[in-house]
Amino acid sequence: MAKSRETFNKKEKEKQRQKKKQEKVDKKEARKSNTDKSTDFEDMIAYVDEFGNITSTPPDPTKKKMEVDPDSINVTVPKDSEMANSPEEARKGRVTFFNESKGYGFIKDSQTGESLFVHINKCLDEIRESDQVTYETERTPKGLSAVDVKLIK
Repeated sequence: MAKSRETFNKKEKEKQRQKKKQEKVDKKEARKSNTDKSTDFEDMIAYVDEFGNITSTPPDPTKKKMEVDPDSINVTVPKDSEMANSPEEARKGRVTFFNESKGYGFIKDSQTGESLFVHINKCLDEIRESDQVTYETERTPKGLSAVDVKLIK
């Protein structure tokens, strides 16, 4: 007599597979029968009260404090090149490093603290390290550079 090729383990795995398949079909039918979408959207809406807390009730229009003019809201940010080329007053700073033999150095802005490159060709006066200067900025391929550098006397 020949043994059955189906073992106990194979039978159990097949039963589990059939059970999962039936559960999947049952879930699909339950979703189809429960198609009450009108309450689902209402449940998803959340409101923010005047203190910044999330609530399920809409805000009270009588508590509205002020009217905002939508034209006064600036959505864009000016690019660095626009800021650098805009006509502005001369910026002030101090020369932190200057190599006289090579003709370049760096100026530290007194307001922002950023360091800007400066070349001798862009200087109107002769400058040295630790001099107080006024300058304007210019966009270069490597970033902002100081131009029209004048010594403060």
